[in-house]
Amino acid sequence: MGAEQDNPIVIPPAVAAALVSGTHADPFSVLGPHPGPDPGQRRLTVFDPGAVEMAARIGAVDHPLAPVAGARGLFAGLIPGGDYRLYGQAFGQDWLVEDAYRFGPVIGEMDEYLLAEGTHRRLWSVLGAHVMTHEGVAGTHFAVWAPNAARVSVVGPFNAWNGRRHVMRRRGASGVWEIFLPHIGEGETYKYELLTAAGTVLPLKADPVGFGAQHAPETASVVRDIRGYGWRDAAWMAARGKVAAIDAPISIYEVHLGSWRRKGERALSYKELAEELIPYVAEMGFTHIELLPISEHPFDGSWGYQPVGLFAPTIRFGPPHEFRDLIDAAHAAGIGVLLDWVPGHFPTDAHGLGRFDGTALYEHADPKEGFHQDWNTLIYNFGRTEVKNFLVSNALYWLEEYHIDGLRVDAVASMLYRDYSREAGQWIPNRDGGRENYEAIHLFQEMNATVYEALDGVVTAAEESTSFPKVSAPVYDGGLGFGFKWNMGWMNDTLSYIQMDPIHRKHHHNQMTFAMAYHYSENFILPISHDEVVHGKGSMIAKMPGRGDEKFAHLRAYYGYMWTHPGKKLLFMGCEFAQGREWNHAQALDWALLDYPQHRGMQAWIRDLNRVYRTEPALYRHDCRPEGFRWIDADAADLSLYTFLRFGDAGDPALAVLCNFTPVQRVWTTGLPAGGAWEVLLSSEDPLYGGQGGGEGRVTARAQPHQNLDYSTDVTLLPLSVTILKQKV
Repeated sequence: MGAEQDNPIVIPPAVAAALVSGTHADPFSVLGPHPGPDPGQRRLTVFDPGAVEMAARIGAVDHPLAPVAGARGLFAGLIPGGDYRLYGQAFGQDWLVEDAYRFGPVIGEMDEYLLAEGTHRRLWSVLGAHVMTHEGVAGTHFAVWAPNAARVSVVGPFNAWNGRRHVMRRRGASGVWEIFLPHIGEGETYKYELLTAAGTVLPLKADPVGFGAQHAPETASVVRDIRGYGWRDAAWMAARGKVAAIDAPISIYEVHLGSWRRKGERALSYKELAEELIPYVAEMGFTHIELLPISEHPFDGSWGYQPVGLFAPTIRFGPPHEFRDLIDAAHAAGIGVLLDWVPGHFPTDAHGLGRFDGTALYEHADPKEGFHQDWNTLIYNFGRTEVKNFLVSNALYWLEEYHIDGLRVDAVASMLYRDYSREAGQWIPNRDGGRENYEAIHLFQEMNATVYEALDGVVTAAEESTSFPKVSAPVYDGGLGFGFKWNMGWMNDTLSYIQMDPIHRKHHHNQMTFAMAYHYSENFILPISHDEVVHGKGSMIAKMPGRGDEKFAHLRAYYGYMWTHPGKKLLFMGCEFAQGREWNHAQALDWALLDYPQHRGMQAWIRDLNRVYRTEPALYRHDCRPEGFRWIDADAADLSLYTFLRFGDAGDPALAVLCNFTPVQRVWTTGLPAGGAWEVLLSSEDPLYGGQGGGEGRVTARAQPHQNLDYSTDVTLLPLSVTILKQKV
């Protein structure tokens, strides 16, 4: 590099020591180019702990920098104007790199203002790792919120994971740190190294707004360029509101991507799922799929419900664009995609959000508010503006960036109540002395108001297991603002009933009717989810009483009741073909069961229930309004019979549903709202579905009043069956 020069730049020893130790609060004020003593000159200070000699190369000329005494790796000198690169040497090796400290900030004033205010709704557009060209050079901009840190550095293979190398620039009151690293791009791994106010170096942290992550057990974030995907779903996006409307048929297939099907020991990729899952769902007649959480999570056994990377589709099945391939394929097939979203808690893994900058940043400091005893996880501080914005922004992110059609929010009840699963003395009351969590309520209201205002055709649903009022009422009406609520009461009551020996059902008749007493208080989804087929609960077919064919008859009748009962439908994968064992997240569903007629028949039953549900307005038009339903007879407890009517709009054929939950065949006189012919639209005992057959294919209603209806007919109710009659018009 030529002869050494005396160092013309005076750097105080304390400043030099702070730069070398990585404890300087503002390295950009010293490192990089700064005005020199004379016009046309610049002071340049560089820190590279691996260098023995350093120069600034401008054009073809090297301008040597002198080492700073007592500060190994620190060099300084005067250089002329012009773009430069750093040329370093050590022990026979040399390198030529861009100087990260010569680049100005990326975050603009308006973004900084919104970040400081905690109201930046598209947080992911500023924070995280963004591949870009800045000041004419390609690289990646890193930004992270850590307001209480004394120093934040981005580390990775590009700097030997050395936190002294790329200390970030703090952006004022926002508490955000940023740096542009030239020539870093797609696929690079990185983490953040944070120094606490007390001088402690924390375990390396993954990026809270990172768009990608490594495969477990590795825990680094991965730079992913999420720009530029070629969406082909414009027609779907323009019309999808009709698919998720309150008066539309909504039938949801809940899926855990890692165990739907597998190839050998591995799960299918997003692209393989696009080719296999989507055609299957379309063939089965479901309108939507609902994915168990796909945000990055360290532990397979959490099924995604303990996420660390809320902005990263899990790498288990492929990178972000391949996840988009799955969504695009679903939309091409006319299928909506709902995402299970988890704002209720996050794990304590050292690389995660817990005590992110050395303080309780995302969580409450007091474990009575900030620690979830059931799951040994941390609870977000919903009352902190920046944290609430982080979550609301994340909800918007999935809907905007990945064209997700809706969010199902997990464990809402655990968020709504401060005493959820806590004994006396283990929780902190709200400001009025009550148990309601006002901050969580405001989060839900803000999230729902934000996404419904920002995007057409999206839908949100709450898994809420209590009688909290107005979950699916609009925010302007004092509600939480969700589009739908899971009816956990219906699920618990009806599953309890169907598991009983039929001889006992007459004593529990109201378990099948009670839901109609409150059905119109919310917009309900009837869920048979993954939670009902794990943790020793057994599969749906295993819950049924009896043996052999009788178990299948019970389950077909139960599904028939579910699909004809008011409310949207949700069924977990495998339940549609009577999976024999309970669900195991590490194994594929038992698709070989479809070699057996009863399992194929169950699958065909669900397919045809979906077909009839989607084509008969009486079964969906007024799912959430009282004009769509009327009991014919809700009181035949001794016979375990339930009969009711479903109605669409004027001119739509009415349907009569006749349910026999005993193994006894009966000839039953039922009232009907119109005379003439009524055809059997579906019967769960049709041999096509594995049933025994029998009964009429058509009945005629006579003008003889019965059960407060003007007409009636006699119909054979087969054992353990559901029969759907359709008015011929």
